[in-house]
Amino acid sequence: MGFIRAYLRVSTVGQDVMRAKTEIEEFATSHNQKIAAFYFERFTGTSLNRPELNRLLEDAQDGDVILIESVDRISRLTNGDWLKLKHLIESKGVSVVALDLPTSHVAMKQTEAGDDFIHAVLKAVNGMLLDILAATARKDYDLRRKRTMEGIAKAKQSDPSKYQGRKRNRVLWASIKRLLETSHTYSQIQAITGASRMTIAAVSNELKEQKQIETHPR
Repeated sequence: MGFIRAYLRVSTVGQDVMRAKTEIEEFATSHNQKIAAFYFERFTGTSLNRPELNRLLEDAQDGDVILIESVDRISRLTNGDWLKLKHLIESKGVSVVALDLPTSHVAMKQTEAGDDFIHAVLKAVNGMLLDILAATARKDYDLRRKRTMEGIAKAKQSDPSKYQGRKRNRVLWASIKRLLETSHTYSQIQAITGASRMTIAAVSNELKEQKQIETHPR
């Protein structure tokens, strides 16, 4: 077995990444293994383009293990994007071990003579279960999003004056705006502010609209 690389993703600032880090470290210790590197990401699991995940896969070598807390930490992708990510992982010769997927834990053990067949069977079963869990994670995300949109629509219909939606963090937006105007990249802005790429994109679009109005006033 090669290096163990722990990937910890949170989608919001409020989520406790250190709790997950502790659980992953304890899991590795229980298997008499040490984690070689940690990759921390504050990014949505619905996007295939995640800087830290991409860096992990660039660093990974044949035989390495990607250790995650749960399957939805690595994928809430559409089926097409999940297949792309899975193919990339497999092409690198890397195994995925999730704390909530017991069949994957076999990758944490050193293969001994006579164990090859067992490992091959468990790897095949594990691949199938990963597909199922990845699809389930995406379905759960889509269902929650649908219910949220339905709730918003209902709130607007019942009393439009009371529904204001999520309040904009004016300080954050102002900071992002200044960074965009000074030619900082999305990745740099994420590192400085902790904002999601979705928020940065929203600020960027607003800036573009303002410039268009200034350039072509009615």
